[in-house]
Amino acid sequence: MAPPENETPRRLWILTEVYYPEEISTGYYMTSIAEGFAADREVTVLTGQPKHMARGQVAPKRETRNGVEIIRTWGTTLSKNVLIFRLLNMLTIGLSTFFQSVRRFQQGDHVLVVTAPPSLPVTTTLAALLKGASFTLLVQDSYPEILIAVGAVKKNSFFVSVVNFFNRWVYKYASNIIVMGRDMKELFQAKTVGLDVPIITIPNWADLETIRPTPREGNKLLLELGISHKFVFMYAGNIGHPTDIETLIECAAKLIDREEFHFVFIGDGAKKKWLETRVNELSLKNVTVLDYRPREEQIEFLNACDVGLVALIKGMRGTAMPSRTYNIMAAGRPILALTDEGSELAWVIDEDQIGWHIPPGDPGLLRDTILAIYRSRDDLAEMGERARAAAVEKYSKAIAVEVYRNAVDGNVV
Repeated sequence: MAPPENETPRRLWILTEVYYPEEISTGYYMTSIAEGFAADREVTVLTGQPKHMARGQVAPKRETRNGVEIIRTWGTTLSKNVLIFRLLNMLTIGLSTFFQSVRRFQQGDHVLVVTAPPSLPVTTTLAALLKGASFTLLVQDSYPEILIAVGAVKKNSFFVSVVNFFNRWVYKYASNIIVMGRDMKELFQAKTVGLDVPIITIPNWADLETIRPTPREGNKLLLELGISHKFVFMYAGNIGHPTDIETLIECAAKLIDREEFHFVFIGDGAKKKWLETRVNELSLKNVTVLDYRPREEQIEFLNACDVGLVALIKGMRGTAMPSRTYNIMAAGRPILALTDEGSELAWVIDEDQIGWHIPPGDPGLLRDTILAIYRSRDDLAEMGERARAAAVEKYSKAIAVEVYRNAVDGNVV
């Protein structure tokens, strides 16, 4: 329930593996959420040292930033692209955060805990029960479904049964569950059958403060790459296991003789090396692969294309919603997505008519779709205007943070 009028809201703890100074999407969103709460209550973040794009940077063990107290617990910060290192990171940060939680939580506190790493909600639930705190579960990625989709585990394996058992235990004690999209809400309604726990949909948002449409002419990145005269498709974001990078590259190979097209990839992740190797093997002169670029440069590189790309492998429906979608919209660019039918990504594209989506895994269909887009390229400007308008009207930080505040205070059902 919401606190009575004139009563100071209870302390909020936010437990997340990724926080400022990390600039990857989870770090950006969790930092914004925490600071959005800090105006009227005590907010403390329990997190670890940077281990993604800012890996190697040593942040203070304890500091206050924009009204938020940040406590960084110990944990390994090995490369997340190596499975054994990633598991070791999860184990150490999980144990360290658990001991800090048991030490610091107080009765009546509320906790917002993120589902990555997947062990974090389990240890947080135990700490909350021991100390008399309540908690909200924030699902950025759904486990074990995402592990099944990428082929890391079998659907009917013992490991999946164990994860589902502990998940049900967590859901049982959660005050509510926040999910990123309507497809994820459907999934969690099925996962929580028989449990009296509200499920609230709060999409991520566009970074409207720093991203806006800018003219293609004179774009610094296009000039730097010498492709201002090309029709450019751009993928910018994590190039990880859930990314259908294979279909994009095989499609680029099918279009190698069409000199008007160029593909740009910006980012890092587990499939980055495969991407670079495959581009070299196929001698794809129509593909440029660039390293991750800072968040403050998004306005430049997101406007350095005619169409933005989002690509998920088959089976990802309900497990995640790529936040880069909203930033492509903020830049006023149409979207071409590889995604399962009925996904949140497909719904967003369809309801505002801001692009195209096709099933993953079909390079031939993707080629045909790209050719059709090129033939109707005169329609792209109007489509981009609709994308920008939808980002402003539906997917702003102010809207999202206010719904988060209501959810944590028990005002959303």
